[in-house]
Amino acid sequence: MGRQTYFSVAEYIRLSREDGDKVESDSIGNQRKLIAEYLKNKEEFIVYDTYIDDGFTGTNFERTAFKRMIADIKAGKVNCVIVKDLSRFGRDYIDTGKYLERFFPDNDVRFISITDNIDSIKQAYDMLLPIKNIFNEQYARDISKKVHAAMNTKQKAGEFIGAFASYGYKKSLADKNKLVIDEYAANVIRRIFDLYIKGNGKIKIAGMLNAEGILCPSEYKKVNGENYRNSNRLESTSYWTYSTINRILSNEMYVGNMVQGKTQRKMHSRAKLIERQEWIVVPNTHEAIIDIDTWNKAQKLLKRRTRNLDLQSNISIFAGFLKCGDCGRALTKKRYLQNGKEFIYYNCGTYVRSGSKFCSSHSISHKVLEKIILEDLNMVISSIDNLKELIAGNKIPENDIKQEVEADRKRIQAELCKVRNKKRAVYEDYQEKLISKEEYISYRQDYIIMEEKISKQIEHLEEKSKEGNVEDIFELQWIKHLLELGKVEQLDRNIVVDMVHMIKVFNNQRIKVVYNFSDELELFLSKYENYR
Repeated sequence: MGRQTYFSVAEYIRLSREDGDKVESDSIGNQRKLIAEYLKNKEEFIVYDTYIDDGFTGTNFERTAFKRMIADIKAGKVNCVIVKDLSRFGRDYIDTGKYLERFFPDNDVRFISITDNIDSIKQAYDMLLPIKNIFNEQYARDISKKVHAAMNTKQKAGEFIGAFASYGYKKSLADKNKLVIDEYAANVIRRIFDLYIKGNGKIKIAGMLNAEGILCPSEYKKVNGENYRNSNRLESTSYWTYSTINRILSNEMYVGNMVQGKTQRKMHSRAKLIERQEWIVVPNTHEAIIDIDTWNKAQKLLKRRTRNLDLQSNISIFAGFLKCGDCGRALTKKRYLQNGKEFIYYNCGTYVRSGSKFCSSHSISHKVLEKIILEDLNMVISSIDNLKELIAGNKIPENDIKQEVEADRKRIQAELCKVRNKKRAVYEDYQEKLISKEEYISYRQDYIIMEEKISKQIEHLEEKSKEGNVEDIFELQWIKHLLELGKVEQLDRNIVVDMVHMIKVFNNQRIKVVYNFSDELELFLSKYENYR
């Protein structure tokens, strides 16, 4: 008799702001009760965690709890997701379909929508599901327009509608649309303006605050119990930075003016910053932290210290591509003059702005970096060019190719089945306490990586089967692009943009180049290794 199959369950619950005035049927408590009732007496389900997004729209998946749930699925902690109904999961037809049709099946995740009678393990994909998704999306569009109009009216009336107040303020307990001063943070704001007017630079001010152990805005809000997340902040950043100081010095909220409507978001798209003249600014809506004279002095200094850069001559061919291999921050460019000659070096932005306490220099010269990238790119182009000649010279019969493809397909499919069986078995071992939680997570992650690699091999075989000839593989767009490029004599900005996704720089001038075609290249070279 086989072992009992268990499911590690994620209860997903969502209530958006636009649902706030709806009846109790869609409330957080009701969703929780309905899911609990469904799971009652079902021993094969073990609730791992409950993920609640309260106040998040269903038109996109930029939700805190949802992202945490997806991370837990990828880590092997969850293999079953249960929701009250499909609209709680999402109202975006396309992205919802991607999760239900691709991500969940690829990760062996069972999906259950209770009131829609959907259970992915019991029946095939519901043909009506896309239609339900479309209705959900159209409903969301209509609600979105109404909510946007209501929010716009409140903004023009000078009412604060943000989720989190600017550092230095907090929402009034009596009226959540009013701001009151947070005296501790306000004193830090006053000090920043004072230091800047006295001639201290933004990097120096950030360093002083870090040295004194003063919490940066995001960490301060966390300590005060706010579920705050700065989308512009790297996960590893928990200190004052140049950009934080700059944002504070430029924030008109501190003179008592309500500034809102700085971004605009359309359905299924990210928020975009709009022109300054289109912002909604209402004067004298709350108590000022900075007096108008201090504000005007700071703004004059900000304008005076802003350099008008010649972007064509000043921009680096690697701008936007260089990242610190340890902290993840962008590298900054430094110019040096020695004996009349100019030298360019790149250093970790965290190290430059905040010092060695937070990261090391990761210094590398432009000349060395350019040489490494140039040699590596030419080596890639040469290996593909040589491989093309070798394969063409072998003149492999078409029937042999088809037999090889079929044999490879069977072999790889068998490998995929073995990996998936092992992944299921290791979960059962964990449930029966034969292995620890840490061991289970480690094993499962290994199996997930193996699955991804095998799946890519299968996709490659399908492409090869459709082409019908090994030589036709060289008609793939990324390969044609490399072969047309030929040997690169000198790097320029266009080549870097076309070819490179990211360049990670580590200490001792070690670098890792991630090309736009890195995944395809790895599979391609490993597949045709025997022709070399």
